Amino acid sequence: MTEEVLRQKRRYPRISLPKGMRVAWHGGDLQLFSRVRTLGRGGLFISISNPPPVGTKLRLAFEVPGGNVQAEAIVRNVVRGEGMGVEFTKLRLKDRILLEQLLKRLLR
Repeated sequence: MTEEVLRQKRRYPRISLPKGMRVAWHGGDLQLFSRVRTLGRGGLFISISNPPPVGTKLRLAFEVPGGNVQAEAIVRNVVRGEGMGVEFTKLRLKDRILLEQLLKRLLR
């Protein structure tokens, strides 16, 4: 799929994070720290050379201005050698608010 097709299918815009934001995650038999390449209201893309398979459920934690965001997510797509796209499946209200504040700040 081309980047343009993926962009059209997305419900929410994505923001590129060139320096990457650290994210702690675990799912399946893995527990790692990685970098976030893109971030959006519905999920993020995590850089990792050997990602878990599509459908793997994850727990995520990452620091944003104002606090820490914790979320549950599921792997929706995998790009071998690059990373995985994950969709948030559960975000508490406080975490959603922190994420929204960060996205607004980054979109300025």
